Amino acid sequence: MPGTSERYILALDEGTTSARALLLNRETDILSLGQFKIKQFYPQPGWVEQDPLEIWGAQLRAARKAIRNAKIVPSNIAAIGITNQRETTILWDKETGKPIHNAIVWQCRRTVDLVEGLRPHAVLIKERTGLVPDSYFSGPKIRWILDNIPGLRWRAERGEILFGTVDSWLIWMLTGGRVHAIDYSNASRTMLFDIRRLRWDPELLEMLDVPEAILPEPCPSSGIIGYTDPRILGASIPIAGDLGDQQAALFGQVAFETGATKCTYGTGNFMLMNTGTKPAKSDRLLTTIAWCIGEETKYALEGSVFVTGAAIEWLKDVGIVRNPYEVEALAKNLRGNEGVYFVPALAGLGAPHWNQYSRGTILGITRGTSRANIARATLEAIAYLTRDVSEAMEKESGIETRELRVDGGATKNDFLMQFQADILGKHVVLPSNTETTALGAAFTAGLAVDYWKNQNELTKIWRIERVYKPTIKPSDRERLYTKWQQAVIRSLDWAKTDN
Repeated sequence: MPGTSERYILALDEGTTSARALLLNRETDILSLGQFKIKQFYPQPGWVEQDPLEIWGAQLRAARKAIRNAKIVPSNIAAIGITNQRETTILWDKETGKPIHNAIVWQCRRTVDLVEGLRPHAVLIKERTGLVPDSYFSGPKIRWILDNIPGLRWRAERGEILFGTVDSWLIWMLTGGRVHAIDYSNASRTMLFDIRRLRWDPELLEMLDVPEAILPEPCPSSGIIGYTDPRILGASIPIAGDLGDQQAALFGQVAFETGATKCTYGTGNFMLMNTGTKPAKSDRLLTTIAWCIGEETKYALEGSVFVTGAAIEWLKDVGIVRNPYEVEALAKNLRGNEGVYFVPALAGLGAPHWNQYSRGTILGITRGTSRANIARATLEAIAYLTRDVSEAMEKESGIETRELRVDGGATKNDFLMQFQADILGKHVVLPSNTETTALGAAFTAGLAVDYWKNQNELTKIWRIERVYKPTIKPSDRERLYTKWQQAVIRSLDWAKTDN
């Protein structure tokens, strides 16, 4: 049982499918964990929503469970760090705290037509925000809600309505409605934020017709943002860390040096490379704020693959496997892929292809194709998509990566991790603590309250569990990858044929 005088960090990790809370000590041991699932709703094909109150309720229950199971008093929590699914958009009533509409999830494609109208401004958007016009980001989602709820725009302009990504929503609720804030990393995912000047951009706000009155106050990723209402968790606890989930994973992988790269395998795959204190220009990838610690802002190149782990869930949904764990066993039953390729463009293709009209495509099927072929093709697709991003990242940054640090649920899949090393031709490094997203949030919070002294101390804490090394011939690697590229070409613009 923890000593009553010890201090801890509470990391709140609000993801796409669940809300989690982890209580950690100085050695980053996880003392307890609370986790509750969150439902997704699909009102129309391509639309994805969640209930903001369910998000809050699940996160609150997770936090209380983690505290209760650790058998500590809440006043022994030195700080709270928050990390969250990013672009997901929530608007709520400033007075009552009641959501105006369901949260529009980052995966949602309802704003495709709106985004097409922004294409002429793509250069300006890229220069200011580091992003490309896409339904992925928060700005178009805000515009859609304002345009589709009668009278809402008038109320928003009067300051009666607030917008936030999920971190902002949780901060608002945790502080009892006293703090409306967003860190720079999350703000950089809205398509409304100038990543160089670190402020909301008036020209982009006008372009998307978003009132500035609804926007949260941008702030550094590490620093005291506010304090919890004592009625919420039983004590007034500083909220001192806030990072978008992918930036948090980069920080949790102690990728503090320029060129350090990580990939998180979750609902989608997200690869980030630390590019230092200056934003890197890129045509096919996103330039994003990694974090801000003190006066120093670090930037990253990011490649976002929308559907990877979600493709494995799809296999279960359509009855190809009974559970996600079955996929690895099926894949290992085959000596090769037998020419079957699956491009899991179930929500379009993200980086580096950026094709909103791509759709899922399975190629190479014969009479002898089995569910094992489809299972293996799904795992291989995750690795191929990751290489697509890696190659673009190295080319556009001018930095060759020596290794790829990995985290996320799919890193438990030994077949996938080995194939990833094989198709990249690089070492794939798995840390001993794979809760890197929560760890990043905990680290930023702990630094803010001197729980940890500096980033050097964090680097010493980080440990490697396993290194996967390439095992196939370079000629086989390139043969497989060339066939994958041909499969991707066949998936592009498929949905445009419906028009």
